[in-house]
Amino acid sequence: MTEQRVRRGGPPQWWRHGPPWWHRADEEGAPRRRWPWFSTALFTAFALVGTHFAARNQHGHRVPLDGYGLALLLVTSGLLLWRKRYPAFVVFGTAATTLVYYAAGYPYGPVFLAVAVSCFSAVVAGHRRAAWAAVGMLWAGHALIALWLYRRLPPPGATASSWGQELAIATWVVAVVAVSELARVRREQWVKERAERAQAARRRADEERLRIARELHDVLAHSISVINVQAGVGLALLDTDPEQARTALTTIKAASKEALGEVRQVLDTLRTPGDAPRTPAPGLGRLPELVDQAASAGLTVEVQGAPPRLPPGTDLAAFRIVQEALTNVVRHSGSRHARVRLDHDRRALRLRIDDDGPATGADAGGSGNGLAGMRERAAALGGTIDAGARPDGGWRVLAVLPLTTEEENR
Repeated sequence: MTEQRVRRGGPPQWWRHGPPWWHRADEEGAPRRRWPWFSTALFTAFALVGTHFAARNQHGHRVPLDGYGLALLLVTSGLLLWRKRYPAFVVFGTAATTLVYYAAGYPYGPVFLAVAVSCFSAVVAGHRRAAWAAVGMLWAGHALIALWLYRRLPPPGATASSWGQELAIATWVVAVVAVSELARVRREQWVKERAERAQAARRRADEERLRIARELHDVLAHSISVINVQAGVGLALLDTDPEQARTALTTIKAASKEALGEVRQVLDTLRTPGDAPRTPAPGLGRLPELVDQAASAGLTVEVQGAPPRLPPGTDLAAFRIVQEALTNVVRHSGSRHARVRLDHDRRALRLRIDDDGPATGADAGGSGNGLAGMRERAAALGGTIDAGARPDGGWRVLAVLPLTTEEENR
């Protein structure tokens, strides 16, 4: 409702964002370089027909339109064909030919429209001084002819114009320049706003791409670590203990099935971004499943504390942080025991994941982005991640995630 009220009470949509045809002309490609044949032909026809009718009311006061006058009209209007490629040249050319047309004593008419159009094009294209100089030259030449040189120029018996008439013409000249300047300012605003919108769209796309990459990393890293450990166990016991090898293969099957399900959920979100996900996002409520998965990889996890009710985004981030921390223990630590502690108050949730180490120093085949991903998740919520070695040789990950937004705290 608010958006509708703004649209009804505010300026029209094209005024705020620019007409679509203007945006297409600013984009890369051929539209900017096309010749304006149709509009030039329209202006030329209007100038010829309009001058023909205007001459009827000026019979005896101006020189009848002849071949030379028609040629000047054609040249003046025809110059508009180049107004997009050479705007400064066209505005001076139309002003000069119009001044010659007037000095020759031909009838007043829509010939001045060509100067107005070329002035508009030049100002919008950024050639402001050229446009001002051209229309100023035209007005000064017109005033010079109308006030002093009319005795030496056709038609015979012409009388001097008044300063009031010249001021009226000057007012029209200023109005044309003012409208052109307003169009230039609006065009610059449209270009700036379109650039800002494009930059914001790229930023949102980058953030979404990072979020998806982070989600896929966290989904796959843990499951593949479990699969890697169990594959090694199965290979080692395949001949000596087939039953234990079967158990390892069963664990691999379960871990791969869960990983495929979570990857499918991420891909479904990509395919239908406007729809609700088919399955809920994981949270700390699935912490027992995570503990069981770690146990299947040979890691005993002790959980202390209970999670509070969390917003969906915080719940997902907390789960992924614990999942990544336990995955790193499986990959990089020689300890087979880890502790997860959950503390919270009204403002923040604190997650602490410890293992007793030491680090194995072996290449675990990871991407090296796990800790960076945890920090990105925490930072997106306004939280922090501290990770580092403990004095006794183990490793600790401490995450602090706020439970309230800044608006709620105010």
